Amino acid sequence: MTRTVSANISITLDGRYNGPGGVGDLAAIVPYAMTEVARNHLARLHDGATTAVLGRLNAEGFLGFWPTVIDNEDADPRDRGYAKWLVDTEKVVLSTTLTEAPWPHARIANAPAADVITELKARGDGDILVNNSTTVIKALLKADLLDRLYLMITPEIAGGGERLFDDGLPATKWKLSLHETGDLGEMAMVYDRAR
Repeated sequence: MTRTVSANISITLDGRYNGPGGVGDLAAIVPYAMTEVARNHLARLHDGATTAVLGRLNAEGFLGFWPTVIDNEDADPRDRGYAKWLVDTEKVVLSTTLTEAPWPHARIANAPAADVITELKARGDGDILVNNSTTVIKALLKADLLDRLYLMITPEIAGGGERLFDDGLPATKWKLSLHETGDLGEMAMVYDRAR
């Protein structure tokens, strides 16, 4: 059985994953990260996934934050579930600068994202989740290696910043498999690649 490759990312109405201030400008994303819809989305995206693929920057951020959530009794159970999954699961971190992973159950891959995903698909069980790592997601979209997209769309126009869907991607077709709208107008959507 072939492993499904999924990617998760939040974007604005104008398709941006950050604002005009650069990588750290998440003003149009963060206010929607802790809503019921966002937490439901988080809970379902790692269901069935046995491998997390992260770029170096996301690995450093995620693995600096999420492990602290596991034992936080005030944290939402969905957040704690995701945190436990992230800590316990196999992690592949794509990096050209790290030589060894400072996290449990992690290894470094200094290779193109498409090559790493092709190798992961050829072995192991369970799904592969590329979590919020835009450079990896963009490379996999370009290589048409994604089977599922978990998108959280925030009801804001950033007006600047980096776009997820760059010009020059191959034409592909997707099927909407799930759609949930929150009280603030945020939308969680799951798209499956129609092949």
